[in-house]
Amino acid sequence: MLRGPAAVWAALGPLLWACGLALRGGMLYPRESPSRERKELNGLWSFRADFSENRRQGFEQQWYRTPLRESGPTLDMPVPSSFNDVGQDRQLRSFVGWVWYEREATLPQRWTQDLGTRVVLRIGSAHYYAIVWVNGVHVAEHEGGHLPFEADISKLVQSGPLASCRITIAINNTLTPHTLPPGTILYQTDTSKYPKGYFVQNINFDFFNYAGLHRPVLLYTTPTTYIDDITVSTSVDQDTGLVDYQIFVEGGEHFQLEVRLLDEEGKVVAQGTGGRGQLQVPNAHLWWPYLMHEHPAYLYSLEVRLTAQTAAGSVSDFYTLPVGIRTVAVTEHQFLINGKPFYFHGVNKHEDADIRGKGFDWPLLVKDFNLLRWLGANAFRTSHYPYAEEVMQLCDRYGIVVIDESPGVGIVLVESYSNVSLQHHLEVMEELVRRDKNHPAVVMWSVANEPTSFLKPAGYYFKTLIAHTKALDPSRPVTFVTNSNYEADLGAPYVDVICVNSYYSWYHDYGHMEVIQLQLATQFENWYRTYQKPIIQSEYGADTIAGFHQDPPLMFSEEYQKGLLEQYHLVLDQKRKEYVVGELIWNFADFMTNQSPQRVMGNKKGIFTRQRQPKGAAFLLRERYWKLANETTYPWSAVKSQCLENNPFTL
Repeated sequence: MLRGPAAVWAALGPLLWACGLALRGGMLYPRESPSRERKELNGLWSFRADFSENRRQGFEQQWYRTPLRESGPTLDMPVPSSFNDVGQDRQLRSFVGWVWYEREATLPQRWTQDLGTRVVLRIGSAHYYAIVWVNGVHVAEHEGGHLPFEADISKLVQSGPLASCRITIAINNTLTPHTLPPGTILYQTDTSKYPKGYFVQNINFDFFNYAGLHRPVLLYTTPTTYIDDITVSTSVDQDTGLVDYQIFVEGGEHFQLEVRLLDEEGKVVAQGTGGRGQLQVPNAHLWWPYLMHEHPAYLYSLEVRLTAQTAAGSVSDFYTLPVGIRTVAVTEHQFLINGKPFYFHGVNKHEDADIRGKGFDWPLLVKDFNLLRWLGANAFRTSHYPYAEEVMQLCDRYGIVVIDESPGVGIVLVESYSNVSLQHHLEVMEELVRRDKNHPAVVMWSVANEPTSFLKPAGYYFKTLIAHTKALDPSRPVTFVTNSNYEADLGAPYVDVICVNSYYSWYHDYGHMEVIQLQLATQFENWYRTYQKPIIQSEYGADTIAGFHQDPPLMFSEEYQKGLLEQYHLVLDQKRKEYVVGELIWNFADFMTNQSPQRVMGNKKGIFTRQRQPKGAAFLLRERYWKLANETTYPWSAVKSQCLENNPFTL
């Protein structure tokens, strides 16, 4: 239940955050250390979809009690991956309901016999609702398809002479008006047209609702007294970097904490003790975005050592957290990183590819980052859900700035603004901030994309949601992405940056590119006059079938996509001198959607194909982005020009 107005959150937020009360429980990324081990469970899992009429047969027959193969036939299913496109079964591709995964994991002997070892099962993501059993015992449930969750299974694997454990995960991909993203189930009752019990999943977002175990599943260990969470915030005082840290410990009350900050050469530059403090780094190397500095993305390492006294003796735990020292600020017309104006020139993306769907894949991820750097992109938005933790880590490493977005897409129904929906949305933002709060690449939170923010309940909903997010993390601005009319948008007064999606000469005035400049200029002027906040053109673009050519340009040809972008760029070049602080093309690559007459094998607005091959617009955008990078004037511009000339990704 919500208690009190959003103003309470705004007032108490910094205090709660500083005291570590706003976010309870850690979600540190599992890293190996002298005290920690990890065992990945990626690979082939046993799989079955529950095709029974009520989709409940698995629970009625308790499939989790015994190995899945004993209750019926199973398929081999790769993890991580979506289940939809792996097989040849048309029913499975569009399946809605419960699916079951199972894997036997062999455990090291010391994990099962050393009672001083804590064993944790971590699921990177399971879309959408998941229930987890270990050896037939219920250990966890989680709602939400894009964020990690975990369970301490030590007692289950250390209760006898076990050499392995059986992990069963049931996942339901059904979307309702109260899930994120929302959806509805439509039952077709006309038996002259549809079979008995026929239903379909309706959604109000334009990407395919892939499902399954999309990210790595793993086991990891810690001592029984362990470092549970670390929160870091950074600031700069002249040339001195300031790193404020807070460390949370679970499993014991008698312990000491030692903290060291190391530079990239492994040299200790600051150190401290205790669970809370500030490290001062003279002549600090700041974390700068890609193409904004000769040495972008500088990362320090925060090494934390816990020493605890237990009944069994002294116990140590070690954890290392990458730290980037940087600041973020917003004025009426600028977005500042380290006190310097930053202009977002980048993309919107999707976690989407052939066969694997939304499944995490290292080769694909590295390819995408190479394309981003080739393009000269310095930013992207995680449209329209949180991406894998490994994506955030590469952004930190390469200096790619992130607008980190929640799964709040397709919020169009009045029911989706209920207190039930709001409470879940608040919880999702807590999970997202808990996971990504320490990433220097994350410079702004986005709580939603294209909601019906003109509906009356939207005002209170977004006022509360944005205030809560700011309370969780006062160090970053908050936005949501709108396509509403500037006068009717009830959420815009509460955001720090206006993010606007528009598709002039695509979804209306079809083919008439001559109206783009007038309409786009009017859009910017109306929004800025009304709210006096910096603006990002957060989506724009046109569908293009690779290899379709037509001159004069016609819709769906490569020439039309290029021409439309050029019209947008003429206005962006005028307004970025005033209050426009960014442009993000829709989209980085083609992606799959639901089938409809408007979508030919998915959304084709990518500047790359789904197979990551460039369309003509990719070269146009590459030329523009490198030009924008070279036009940026900072004290180190001469050095940067030389850096750009020697960069293998330059033109």
